[in-house]
Amino acid sequence: QVQLVESGGGSVQTGGSLRLSCAASDSHYRRMGWFRQAPGKQREGVAAIYRVSGRTVYADSVKGRFTISQDNVKNTMYLEMNDLKVEDTAMYYCASVSTSALSSSSRALLPSEYTDWGQGTQVTVST
Repeated sequence: QVQLVESGGGSVQTGGSLRLSCAASDSHYRRMGWFRQAPGKQREGVAAIYRVSGRTVYADSVKGRFTISQDNVKNTMYLEMNDLKVEDTAMYYCASVSTSALSSSSRALLPSEYTDWGQGTQVTVST
């Protein structure tokens, strides 16, 4: 089981930026993703990245504003968030899985496709 630790959350005003990090305890994963959950809402996928190919997948709500990246030497994934909106407020979680195989790329943003989860980091965007 991979241990994941998120960092970088905080409070910003609309239009601001934050960079989240997710450090993995080892390299035994093939895909990682960022998810978020607002109070009273279901957890939703934000972005995912494949460790070997570097291929990325984004939710439509964050395309053009968020960028997912990774440093495989450090076993760390990042989420650069720009032009933040109030609706981006949520607890952000990183997750990983040891297989990259999926029936379709859209499934990369499904929480059920991941096995290991971090504790989360809060992002709050206010006007």
